[in-house]
Amino acid sequence: MNKILEIIKDEKSIAIAGHVRPDGDCFGSCLAMYQYLSQTLPDRQIDVYLEEVVPVFAFLKDSDKIKTSVEMEKEVPEYDLFISLDCGSKDRLGFAEPVLDCAKKVVNIDHHVSNTKFGNENHVIGDSSSTCEILFSLMEEDLITREIAEALYLGIVHDTGVFRHSCTSRKTMEIAGFLIEKGIPFSKIIDKTFYEKTYVQNQLLGRCLMESIRILDGKVIASCIDEETMKFYGAGSSDLDGIVDQLRVTEKVEVAIFAHETALQEYKVSMRSNGIVNVSKIATYFGGGGHVKAAGCKMKGRYHDVINNLVGHIANQLENSKSERE
Repeated sequence: MNKILEIIKDEKSIAIAGHVRPDGDCFGSCLAMYQYLSQTLPDRQIDVYLEEVVPVFAFLKDSDKIKTSVEMEKEVPEYDLFISLDCGSKDRLGFAEPVLDCAKKVVNIDHHVSNTKFGNENHVIGDSSSTCEILFSLMEEDLITREIAEALYLGIVHDTGVFRHSCTSRKTMEIAGFLIEKGIPFSKIIDKTFYEKTYVQNQLLGRCLMESIRILDGKVIASCIDEETMKFYGAGSSDLDGIVDQLRVTEKVEVAIFAHETALQEYKVSMRSNGIVNVSKIATYFGGGGHVKAAGCKMKGRYHDVINNLVGHIANQLENSKSERE
């Protein structure tokens, strides 16, 4: 794939969608794509499908144009082209999956190493920092507006952990510099969407830290939020952002695990690694996926059983790593 406009050709209707529970990279890439195509191809029908409009990301231009599950039409619309962004498998598109199934052509743009290559065209770059970084390379630089730059910067910032994660490269920093030169409020974007927390978010974070447990001589740290606690605080899944990353920076920890109970004995699990353990491999084993150092999956059972199953795989990798070093 060379440039985005080269793959559009004669398609008159285009759908854009990202994964369920959209994060900064998903939200930013979808709106950056929407704005880019809308300004260069004003005669086309272009729609964005996302599960929700995340309030903290709603400052991005055209966030009010997003079609959510609540606004979904009774009959599945048919598009000439469906563009999937930042989504490792089509079932992760949630309510937008039927839209993909009805589309004449599917283009899959992503950076997850566990991507299942479900498109007619797959542009998956596993060592890229973010889908937004990939999109930048597919766009004509002189067509990138300040608003598009804001969306791309948001995605890069969130998937690199504000340029702290190992996926950050020289290219990543050069792209970020280009976007900053567009006059975007880069410091405000970082503070408002990455660091700033509500009182409830801080309470949940504090509770998770206080109730965390250490395993394998402190090499693994795990914590959990159950349904009852979420209801008590009136919290949503977005209020849990950043918890697993805070657990990860605990001294001597190799892997952090955060489990969020979504139904009785059903958990959404997030894992973060500090380098030795490939958590994507573990997540994929349990039906999930992600990156080498950041991955997730869904699991069923008692919380302690979930953790024990994960820790068994982590222990194996740590032991193998130790044997290789010796």
